[in-house]
Parts: sequence; structure tokens; C-alpha cells
Amino acid sequence: MTFNTEGSEFIKLIDLNQVLEKGTQHMRVVGIIQARMGSTRLPGKILHEIAGTPMLARVVERLARSSTLESVLIATTTRSADDPVASLCRNSGFAFYRGNEMDVLDRYYQAAREAKADAVVRITADCPLIDPGVVDLVVGTFLENPTELDYACNFLPKRSFPRGLDTEVLHFSTLETTWREAVDPHFREHVTLFIYRHPERFRIRGLCHSEDLSKLRWTVDTPDDMAFVRTIYEHFGDDRFDWNDVLAVLHERPEWAQINAHIDQKALPTVST
Repeated sequence: MTFNTEGSEFIKLIDLNQVLEKGTQHMRVVGIIQARMGSTRLPGKILHEIAGTPMLARVVERLARSSTLESVLIATTTRSADDPVASLCRNSGFAFYRGNEMDVLDRYYQAAREAKADAVVRITADCPLIDPGVVDLVVGTFLENPTELDYACNFLPKRSFPRGLDTEVLHFSTLETTWREAVDPHFREHVTLFIYRHPERFRIRGLCHSEDLSKLRWTVDTPDDMAFVRTIYEHFGDDRFDWNDVLAVLHERPEWAQINAHIDQKALPTVST
């Protein structure tokens, strides 16, 4: 199949209020944040503070402003190393599920089943600049044609949004199919990899921005990534800014984008399909 490659003009045509009225009446959309303490380049990063608040909490608080998510759930592991994640969730009143560390696909599936989700929005805990408006654009596109799509995201067929705004949405039934059929360990580790490696099987919609902003790195995987994000939060003094505000600041202070511009993103594995 071919991916939809429409730009921002297509995005602007989405009437979110109309989509919400007709799209979510019979569909429970749950955001699930993938979170664990393990990290090869920045251990424990999800609990590192950004302007006085743990990064994971920043992600939850920003997602809470989404108009399309009925609830947000954190999917962490049963390892003792992730007990601090569970403690943060309990103390903050965040819903959470604990499951298999290495079989992330199973963890996601079980969390979604427990949440009684009809559709799942996948977010990772290392994206403290995740934007509720971008989430709503991706989910809104999915909800416009829920019977015609299995999966939608904003980084296919090529990345055009800054890295760190990644949003994926899929039917629970699509997640269940993936959970049952994906066998390769890489597919079990990377929740949706099986889906977009099989575009002939799944109906996929990719949203692209009209401007290529893919070189901007807004995710956190290294100390320099954390330094960049902290610079952004310190500038605004809170987290009520949106991604266009960040773009405007970087236009005025382009040197800030250079703080972590040298970081190489880990490549996805090559697996047999």
C-alpha cells in the first residue's frame, strides 16, 4: 500500500470538534506511556528532574491536556529497578501497569486490555516536549476514518516533525493481532515495528508536516538531550508552551538547537519479515 503524504494543509482541514463528536462516542482512546528506568546512555532518565518535576510527570501532564485521550496509563516493568516509577505513579495519582521488561509488546497489550482501550496511543517517557496539539492531530486523523485505518503516526513515510513529538495510534484489535503474530524478539521489543514493516497487511496513514523539521532533536537519551530540554523549560518557566512556541524560540536562539544536534539516534533493528 502507499502512505498518505499530505502536508500541513491537510492537517489544517481536520475539524477536531467534529471528529470528537462522531469519533469518540463509541471509542475509548487511551494514551499508554512506555516507561522504565533502564537506559544505556542516561540511566534513570525518566525520573530526572526538569524544572523541578520528574521527566515522566512532565510527559503525563502534557498528555493530560489532549482533547482526544480519555485517559493516560504508564506501562512500566515488574523489575525492582522500576519500583521508583511505581512509587511516583502512586504518589502522583497516575494510573500504571507493571509487566514484562523485555517483551514490551506484551506489556503494552496487557496494559491496553486492563484499560479497556478501543484505541491505543503510544508515547514514550523520554519525550518531555510531547505536544497535546500534535497528539490530537494524529488521533483526530485516525478517528475521522476509524473503520478505514489500522494505524496512524506522524513519522511515516518519512520523518518531518521534530524527533520527540512521535505519536502513534492504533486499534486495540490491531495491537492484539500484532501481539499474537509477531514472534521475532525485535518485534516484541519495538511495539509497532511489526505493523509498519508490513504495510501490505495494515492500513496505515502517515502525517507529514509541509516543512522538514526532522533534524530537530527534542527527545532525551543523553545528558546533552537533557540539557537542551532543561534550557527550553527554564526559558518558559512552566510547561504551558506548545511546539510552535519552541520553534519560535529556536528561531530566535538557533544555538540552543546545537546543544544536542550532534547526537546520533539509535537505529531500528533489521529483522526478517
